[in-house]
Amino acid sequence: MSKVKYIRVSTEEQNTGRQEVNAKDFSKTYTDKVSGSVKFTERKEAKKLIADIEAGLISEVHIASVDRIGRSIIDLLTTVEFFNQKSIKLFVENIGMYSLIDNKPNPSFKMIVSVLGNVAEMERNNMLERQRQGIEIAKANGTYKGRLYGTRMTNEEVLCKYKIVVRELKNGESLRRASKIGGCSLGTAQKIQRLISIN
Repeated sequence: MSKVKYIRVSTEEQNTGRQEVNAKDFSKTYTDKVSGSVKFTERKEAKKLIADIEAGLISEVHIASVDRIGRSIIDLLTTVEFFNQKSIKLFVENIGMYSLIDNKPNPSFKMIVSVLGNVAEMERNNMLERQRQGIEIAKANGTYKGRLYGTRMTNEEVLCKYKIVVRELKNGESLRRASKIGGCSLGTAQKIQRLISIN
């Protein structure tokens, strides 16, 4: 039975390097590029990991931090419980703790994971609330730039509208910097990068 690593980043463009620094220590790594709000059991690579656990191929799973499993406390604790039931040792690198000690649940681990899970869930809820408030304020000020229902720019129009972003990305600047200088969202910058690579 083998020791594996599970990695999750939110978008295709995010770098997995930080979570892969010790990849050589594992027989296999499973990498999902998906939002933390998506249930663990509904992620492509997580499903493969679960299948391998069910097949008895894995004894230990390492993750960089608890929010790699999920941002919902219920999803997080359900996943930890599944690992426990299958006698899988879950190791969280940033807190340096195992879920099982001598094949029994580690009470300190469960307590810390519950606290960190609640913090992750709170952070996500606060972010969504700030986003909602920002949209409401922009609407009230008449500056909301959300797309009108039913309208859609062609790829050429997008590239034309965001010439500065195109220039910055072609010069090798990061998505975050290009979006900041070009006055667009990170998502738009990501779309522009895809369009540039196609053209």
